[in-house]
Amino acid sequence: MDKATLIGIISGIAMIIIPVIMGGGPMAFFDLMSIFIVLGGGMAATLISYKLSEVTNIMKITAKAFKASETNPEDLIRLLVDLSQMARREGLLALEAQQEKISDEFIKQSLMLVVDGMEAEVVKETMEMELDSISARHTTGQALFKTMASLFPAWGMIGTLIGLVQLLKSLSDPSKIGPAMAVALITTFYGSVLANLVCTPIANKLAIKSKEEILQKQLILAGVLSIQAGESPKILEQKLKTFLSPEQKQKYAKAIEKEAKSSE
Repeated sequence: MDKATLIGIISGIAMIIIPVIMGGGPMAFFDLMSIFIVLGGGMAATLISYKLSEVTNIMKITAKAFKASETNPEDLIRLLVDLSQMARREGLLALEAQQEKISDEFIKQSLMLVVDGMEAEVVKETMEMELDSISARHTTGQALFKTMASLFPAWGMIGTLIGLVQLLKSLSDPSKIGPAMAVALITTFYGSVLANLVCTPIANKLAIKSKEEILQKQLILAGVLSIQAGESPKILEQKLKTFLSPEQKQKYAKAIEKEAKSSE
């Protein structure tokens, strides 16, 4: 679970609910017609903009914003160094037996190409095409939420216009002025909340996670190509450490130091 996403959502909701309650009660901010206009209209416009299969995957895409990364670059480097040492001792064919123990499909796929004797240029080209495909899928998910972030406020404005028209038509009947005014104001509120608390933040989080994943896969590709080229594990390790931030390098160094002490 990505704690930052969860904390942000909960805090954002709290920042809205607390003033609402202190200002007189939440029911004043609930209007079924406004929800129907903003949420229904926004999703209808999203369906027009995207394929049905892309929109129906919205919950799966949203889950990625709340899901913590299963791997980190430090662990990937240690794995690739171990594979490099094995390849140096026993040859590249020895890596085939290790594929079942590896959960990362990108590593397994790239190692399979190496074990099958593909040339380095072919391995690089094939895996870079895979990276492009992953990046394209990620971009579609981000664009979906960016689109909704622009559509919900627009439908909030449409609801406001509907409410104003109803308001002007009901000036002679004071009992209808209140509901019409509620629709006029609350639709804008709903649209702004959905855009700025949900859609835009999730799109931004997905973009960050996409960059992290692509960087990790670039690290893997560099490591596998180094293994195929027969470079020493030490050189491979130094090369892959360039993908790490200063904080990650410190964390990696501490982990290596801890392993060395435990093996003594």
